Amino acid sequence: MKLLPLPAFADNYIWMLQSSQGAIVVDPGDADPVLQALQRTGLPLRAILVTHHHGDHVGGVQALRQATGANVFGPAREAIPEPFTPLSDGDVLVLLGLRFQVLDIPGHTAGHIAFYCDQAPGGPLLLCGDTLFSGGCGRLFEGTPAQMLASLDRLAALADDTRLCCAHEYTLSNLQFARAIEPGNAALQAYSQHCAQLRASARPTLPSQLALERQINPFLRVRLPAVARAACAFDPSVDSAAPVSVFAALRRWKNEFR
Repeated sequence: MKLLPLPAFADNYIWMLQSSQGAIVVDPGDADPVLQALQRTGLPLRAILVTHHHGDHVGGVQALRQATGANVFGPAREAIPEPFTPLSDGDVLVLLGLRFQVLDIPGHTAGHIAFYCDQAPGGPLLLCGDTLFSGGCGRLFEGTPAQMLASLDRLAALADDTRLCCAHEYTLSNLQFARAIEPGNAALQAYSQHCAQLRASARPTLPSQLALERQINPFLRVRLPAVARAACAFDPSVDSAAPVSVFAALRRWKNEFR
């Protein structure tokens, strides 16, 4: 089994899983990178998985379906290009011999889902779209801070060795923000240097790993006193004892951080 991030647009990744049986792609906002990869490998496309309805995640779905006949699976509560199989929390897909559990993780959008495979070769896989990024999280376009924090808490509770396969190469900018919140975090400093080296050689920073994200990602660390103090410094009205208040302030801060 191979896991490949196919670059698309300025900073998207379309994740492709390949085996001798074929390929699966996740969030194909653009059909061309997928079609080129399929041509290189000679593999059939078995399925298209979608985490949410934004155009940079679904823009290539129709062209891929027409070119390959692949079935499309996506969130039941969002408008995904028809026809598709609607999925909700607790549903299970078996594709390429892998078992994917569907997780509802609203916040970035109202019906956002993730796909989790706990027995993938090489370690568990989390395909989480725009909810959890390395060092950051998605903007709240449709959900509330409470929803997003609950979704992040759910993802953070997955196995330590889970590989985080998010849909954007936002890591360096996320880590710059994280260092403003926890300048004394040694794990964060080391990870920032590692990721800078990867990007300098045009390599992706992803997938990351959940055990690492718990050490460096401020949005998974809102219950720590140092992170709460930083949120209060940004907005003195923050209730430092209320994780949702801390999270909401951090997300507002990140929206305007330069």
